[in-house]
Amino acid sequence: MKKRFMAFLLAAMMLLVLTACGGNNAPDANTPDTAPTDGASTPEDGSAADAQTADGSDVAYIKDKGTLIVGITDFEPMDYKNDAGEWIGFDADMAKAFAASLGVEVEFIEINWDNKIMELETKAIDCVWNGMTLTDEVKNSMSTSEPYCLNAQVVVLAADKAADYQTADSLSGLNFAVEAGSAGKSEVEKRGLEFIEMETQAAALMEVASGASDACVIDSLMAGAMVGEGTSYPDLGCAVILNEEEGEEYGVGFRKGSDLAETFNSFWKDAYDAGAVTDTAAIYGVQEAIIEK
Repeated sequence: MKKRFMAFLLAAMMLLVLTACGGNNAPDANTPDTAPTDGASTPEDGSAADAQTADGSDVAYIKDKGTLIVGITDFEPMDYKNDAGEWIGFDADMAKAFAASLGVEVEFIEINWDNKIMELETKAIDCVWNGMTLTDEVKNSMSTSEPYCLNAQVVVLAADKAADYQTADSLSGLNFAVEAGSAGKSEVEKRGLEFIEMETQAAALMEVASGASDACVIDSLMAGAMVGEGTSYPDLGCAVILNEEEGEEYGVGFRKGSDLAETFNSFWKDAYDAGAVTDTAAIYGVQEAIIEK
């Protein structure tokens, strides 16, 4: 993609976050889920989990066992539960469609984000699909899809204080909550800011809402859905975007060397061309962040 288009798309997304942080475009909480399964993050029983098929194909392995196991965290608007306890969200809905294209069922398993690489390697899951930033660590440890979505890291704190923290330099002295193993953690670490680690970004938001931490750093897409008037956290607001210039890209992670990555890329291009990607993005209010294919 040309740099000019990427810059334009990122700028549009940032404007959406800063002007509508808190706009909740998620579907009705009772939106039906097609094939969710909740469970603990443990390897499958049986020989199918011990090795891939004889030809080494991950695609054949998935089809043989009949299930695509997707590692996620609770992350609105990408993966979260409706009132019926079913997983919905932009990533969740597209994961269901990908599984259907393979002719298998989908199973969602909540993982410790800091252990996502190990979860893949031990075959507790088959992919990580949860608004995952394509960091160097991720790209070196997994076979990743082509980027499909733009993101950035934004500081969230009490809404009545947000205007006072619009530069990175203004953050000194605040204590932060961040998700372990996340891009948000990397941002506060490289600035030498004080922080504690939480299991999820949702937990980091709760830490701030309770007053236990001054601020958190979370994905801008999550902030747009969860923070501000009309959302779950109306008393919180968005402050400075920490990596606005460089931005981030989301991708899906598979086992190192997995042929699922290329299979996914073909699926995604077809889904984009058919309008399924943009239609689903519009349901969850993330259409401004989708990368054109």
